[in-house]
Amino acid sequence: MAESVAGPEIERLIQLLARLPGLGPRSARRAALHLIRKREQLLAPLAEAMQVARERVVTCHICGNVDTRDPCTVCQDVRRDPTLLVVVESVSDLWALERAGVLRAPYHVLGGTLSPLDGIGPDDLNFPGLLARVGEGAIREVILAVNATVDGQTTAHYITDLLSAYPVKVTRLAHGVPVGGELDYLDEGTLAAAIRQRTTF
Repeated sequence: MAESVAGPEIERLIQLLARLPGLGPRSARRAALHLIRKREQLLAPLAEAMQVARERVVTCHICGNVDTRDPCTVCQDVRRDPTLLVVVESVSDLWALERAGVLRAPYHVLGGTLSPLDGIGPDDLNFPGLLARVGEGAIREVILAVNATVDGQTTAHYITDLLSAYPVKVTRLAHGVPVGGELDYLDEGTLAAAIRQRTTF
């Protein structure tokens, strides 16, 4: 086993960085060294920002987004179409759709997907909040922006059944050939979805 080349404080920083998504032990080591070398420009402001996040970040009671205010910035935006509601699995999905900037609508974060194998059932997700929002009567269309996985599709079908008693249109994101994609590199499932959901040109 290799011996440690740094003190326990630096080793702890490396171990904590390695827990972040996309960072393995090597990347964490490089990130830690970079932070230490640039401690005034990066490490001190990062530590301060993390302290503020620890103290002030909350979960929005309306949609489930994370922000430093409740209701969150998205829910307070009066320019959004109140007749639409975009349902997403996680906050990262909400942020991804916001980055795309193609739809100005409110969101609803489920907090995951139904997954019987992982022990995640309807009681573990934010379905009551969704029904309460739809039940208010202003929403005309619910857009299911869930991942095209087995669990995502199971969740989409469950939501469709839940909302069948309400006068709302339920739609989902199109699946198929990505922009710039080449057919030769796509898997059979993606191609099949693209054929089934073809549109007029």
